[in-house]
Amino acid sequence: MNWKRKPTLHEGAVMGMVLLCHLSTALEVPLDLPQPPTITQQSPKDYIIDPRENIIIHCEAKGKPAPSFSWTRNGTHFDVDKDHNVMTNPNSGTLMINTSEEKAEAYEGVYQCIASNEHGTAVSNNIVIRQSKSPLWSKERNEPITVQVGVSLVLHCRPPVGLPPPIIFWMDNNFQRLTQNSRVSQARNGDLYFSNVVTEDTRNDYICYARFPHTQTIQQKQPITVSVLNDRPAGQRMPSFMYPSGANSTTMVLRGETLELECIADGLPTPDITWTKVNGDLPRDRFSFQNFQKMLKITEVTEADAGDYHCLAKNHLGGTLHIITVVVKSAPFWISAPQNLILAPKENGMLACKVGGNPKPTISWFVNGVPIENSSRDTSRKIEGNSIILSEVQKGSSAVYQCNASNEYGYLLANAFVNVLAEPPRVLTPPNHLYQVISNRQAMLDCASFGSPIPKITWFKDGQSISDGDPYILQKNGSLQINVAQPLNSGKYTCMATNDLGSKENHVHLEVKEPTRILKQPEYKVVQMSSMAVFECKVKHDPSLTPTMTWLKDDGELPDDERFVVDVDSLTINDVTQEDAGTYTCIMNTTLDQDRASAMLTVVDRPDPPRDLELTDQRERSVQLTWTPGDEHNSPIHSFLIQYEDLLHEPGVWYNLTETPGTSTMAHLDLSPYVYYSFRVLAQNEVGLSEPSSPSGQYRTSPAQPDENPSEVKGAGNKPDNMVISWRELSGLHSNGPGLRYNVSWRQKDTDEDWKSVIVANVSEYVVTETHTFVPYEITVQAINDYGEGPQPEVVVGYSGEDTPMVAPGNVKVLVQSSTQAEVHWEPIPPSTIRGKSLSYKVYYWKERSLLNEESKAEEPQELTFSGNETKGRLLYLHPYSQYSINVRAFNGRGDGPHSTDQKFETPEGVPGPPAFLRITNPNLDSFTVEWGPPLDDNGRLTGYMLRYQPVNNTEELKEMTLQANETSVVLDSLKYSTRYKFFLNAMTIKGSGPDVTTVVTIMDEALIRQPAVEAGKARPIGPVFGSVNYSMEEDHAIINWEYSGDENNVYVEYMVDNSKEGWKREAVNGSRTYQLKSLKAGMTYRVRVVAKDHADATVHSTEELLIAVPAMTSREVDIATQGWFIGLMCAIALLILVLLIVCFIKRNKGGKYPVKEKEEAHQDPEIQPMKEDDGTFGEYSDTEDHKPLKGSRTPSNGTVKKDDSDDSLVDYGEGGDGQFNEDGSFIGQYSGKKEKDTAEGNESSEAPSPVNAMNSFV
Repeated sequence: MNWKRKPTLHEGAVMGMVLLCHLSTALEVPLDLPQPPTITQQSPKDYIIDPRENIIIHCEAKGKPAPSFSWTRNGTHFDVDKDHNVMTNPNSGTLMINTSEEKAEAYEGVYQCIASNEHGTAVSNNIVIRQSKSPLWSKERNEPITVQVGVSLVLHCRPPVGLPPPIIFWMDNNFQRLTQNSRVSQARNGDLYFSNVVTEDTRNDYICYARFPHTQTIQQKQPITVSVLNDRPAGQRMPSFMYPSGANSTTMVLRGETLELECIADGLPTPDITWTKVNGDLPRDRFSFQNFQKMLKITEVTEADAGDYHCLAKNHLGGTLHIITVVVKSAPFWISAPQNLILAPKENGMLACKVGGNPKPTISWFVNGVPIENSSRDTSRKIEGNSIILSEVQKGSSAVYQCNASNEYGYLLANAFVNVLAEPPRVLTPPNHLYQVISNRQAMLDCASFGSPIPKITWFKDGQSISDGDPYILQKNGSLQINVAQPLNSGKYTCMATNDLGSKENHVHLEVKEPTRILKQPEYKVVQMSSMAVFECKVKHDPSLTPTMTWLKDDGELPDDERFVVDVDSLTINDVTQEDAGTYTCIMNTTLDQDRASAMLTVVDRPDPPRDLELTDQRERSVQLTWTPGDEHNSPIHSFLIQYEDLLHEPGVWYNLTETPGTSTMAHLDLSPYVYYSFRVLAQNEVGLSEPSSPSGQYRTSPAQPDENPSEVKGAGNKPDNMVISWRELSGLHSNGPGLRYNVSWRQKDTDEDWKSVIVANVSEYVVTETHTFVPYEITVQAINDYGEGPQPEVVVGYSGEDTPMVAPGNVKVLVQSSTQAEVHWEPIPPSTIRGKSLSYKVYYWKERSLLNEESKAEEPQELTFSGNETKGRLLYLHPYSQYSINVRAFNGRGDGPHSTDQKFETPEGVPGPPAFLRITNPNLDSFTVEWGPPLDDNGRLTGYMLRYQPVNNTEELKEMTLQANETSVVLDSLKYSTRYKFFLNAMTIKGSGPDVTTVVTIMDEALIRQPAVEAGKARPIGPVFGSVNYSMEEDHAIINWEYSGDENNVYVEYMVDNSKEGWKREAVNGSRTYQLKSLKAGMTYRVRVVAKDHADATVHSTEELLIAVPAMTSREVDIATQGWFIGLMCAIALLILVLLIVCFIKRNKGGKYPVKEKEEAHQDPEIQPMKEDDGTFGEYSDTEDHKPLKGSRTPSNGTVKKDDSDDSLVDYGEGGDGQFNEDGSFIGQYSGKKEKDTAEGNESSEAPSPVNAMNSFV
């Protein structure tokens, strides 16, 4: 069977591998249904084979039943069974030809595959099999070529004709490609063109090579020798075209192929080539210039590319134009290829074959591989134009139709079957398929179906029918499209396929997920070398999706370097280097979407040192220094520091000379004489100074006399009879010449004395001896070297050495002004006795004794200093009623002079200090005792005490009592119970009353005293139930401690933020006397109190408020007590001790008896003991039985057994008069006397009870 085909094959095609064409139809029929054959794979039309390999010609097809295969070769049947070199696989039409026994060229020809079953026949394209060829170069002798300079030249390659055509290139004997440029270039046919030759073109190894791609062989032409002479050189000339010739040419190109237009011109100078299209522009994005503008290349040619193209060759002498007319032809191409038809009986259909081409293709129809005009007559079909119309098809009329479109440039062949079926609907999409999309993106729910007639697709969501319209779009293929999916679109969808034979439904599910978003993007970073860079990338994503974070550097993978640490939401780069600079991108991927963000890392560093230092414009006292800056390392240089080294005087020591702006690369330097200079430069940016540059060359300046004299000239004696003249020596840089020395001159000021001089060297001071004490001298120091003297020196005034003052101040008097102040007066010493530069006075005074106590000891002297022009001073803070001594002396820089005769004076009496203490004892219903201590500072003879008191917050008058000086207590009666009183006490002398000492106390309510009898072994305290309260701050909590003697069990710690409107917060303490308050915030101040409440939750007792300032949080040091290993060790030790105690307890109590009855009898009818009359304390309840150890129990080392809290009495908390009241009347008796009180009692973190305590709990 011969199909019309393109007469000339594409000889430009290069087949590097076997190309396979995969055909697909527009409508797929399930393979379990009857259907005609369909070609699914075949070899390309033009198939060039490698003769060294076996030949494989592909042909695969599908159908039901499975198709059988046959082949034709060159238009006749090819019986593969009779050729033992040809093999096929079952159910496959692919031919495998073994060429090991038969040459490949024996199998060249035109092959066609035929696939058939009972429903029809499909055929493949004509497959032309040709063997690749790489023939040898024909033998030829290349004569040497001799040309004159400037002429044009063409070296012909003329490669052998191969299949496919070879690739041409020119090389020399060393296999190096010859250099090509606008003057020398290779044409498309392989020839080497010279627009004009030069003497350098002379060589004997111009070699043309041809590489054949299929066989991977290279053929070589004989070398060509070219000699270029320069005895009669060609002159300059206008361009003329070497290729193509003439003024016009025509080129034909097929649609879709690549157009290559070439223009090569000679001329001197070498011409430039430009391209334009007449009446149009070159096609954008499809054209390019190659081969040094000598070739215009246009890809994917269309009919619009036809027309005239101008190629212009031009140099400064003129230009030449060549017009290339491009004609575009076209092999057949599909406009609409025929598609498979599935028709139910009695249905109509149409097969259309629409093609284009130039010239217009001829269309032929075939049925099952037979021309339609030669096939059996079928009244249900007819041909109209390029289409076949099918009407009321019958079952059993299935067939495969072929459309062949051909013209002189090629052909197209398409198979399309007509399958007549009656089939109920089936849904091909998998059931219950889950679709997941991101919110605001498109969702496409598939409903692939099959049936004959073609089923109609209907969609439902949650049982409701879906109509075509926003937001849903029903596609022609049955898919449901949601352009902008929202969370409310999630749910269950049902698609139903229906035709005349039935219906079928399928369920799918849609989940709309939240998009992945980067909330915190990485930010631009500028970091220094060797530091750390951290990029953050915090992401939000749908919680049901698993995210994956990926980091890229410059769109590539991160370097495989442990310095790069990728965390959950960050990238850390440690010890940053210059190579780390770049763009870093974080990508958060889920299975449905991704988000990315990028940031740049700039690595800055100190600049590289400047280089290429050069000294120019060299003069006697100046030079110009230039340099080249080094790399700035991404931080601009803002200044250059120039340093110098004096190789003559201080080799190896560099000094800063000057600075220049960062934009400057030169500096004019002023120099000193007699210096061997070497310079270096340092660059500075925001990071720091660079390393120094390499030193410049040495530059020496000539010697000269000094330009300056020593500085800081001074004269001062260190002894009374000398004067030390000192100065700051000149450096070697300022010596200006060799032999540096100093002329030191001096004379006494304001005299006719002559100048005295001395010349010294290598020193910075000179001592003048035998001077008068502290007299002025005029001093000069002049620099001298071997080339002369320095400038006239400046005269400086100095002084010879000081001596201490000769006499003491006279007529010292003291005027006492009050009990604590006095004023001292003196007469200054004569100026002639000062003997020093400055004068001051010192006043020494001290307390010898108190006038009240003859045996008091003298105090250490105190010192006051006054300037030399003062003659009096004030003495403050003296002790009243005391005797003092005083003297005055003068002093100068040398030291103190003699002091004056000691003078004595006395201070009068003053008011006394406050009493040492004030406390309340022996409280009763309407009376108690007030006690106090004498003042620590009497400040005179006490005349008595004044006691005042009144109820707090009451308008009653203040009551006063005057007490004798020898009294230290008083009993107050007739006081009101349940009343708070405030007391004021002060001591008095004849000078008046001293400051008060105060206290506040509450007289207890009568109801508090008259209480019912209490349990045996208990005594109810009378008076305030709360004693002292205090606190301590730990690292993260406050510990509150208090004393409590009441019966109420509802005790709380209450707290609130100071100056806050919030109410009190409270925490129960469960009978404890210590509580850890852990709810306090750092940096806040709290008011804290401890309260006792009754059963109605009313406050009956309260401590005074504490003001607790919680410190701000500080960085915590590692505490060994918080370390896991330490806690584990302590727990093990505690457990071991507990086990040992239990074992010992069991052994001690084995067989013992517990005297419960004795203890019960001992505690019958307890009584509250009356107050003792002698000291006002409460009587102590005592029972000797309570202190006897139990039988079989362990006794503490001190011989006592701890009692339970129920056994406590007031005696446990205070002895005798130690019980006190604080200002609000609450009892503050001390715990120091408590008998064996458990310090850990009530503490939430207290230790577990020991076996002894466990036994005592039964008492």
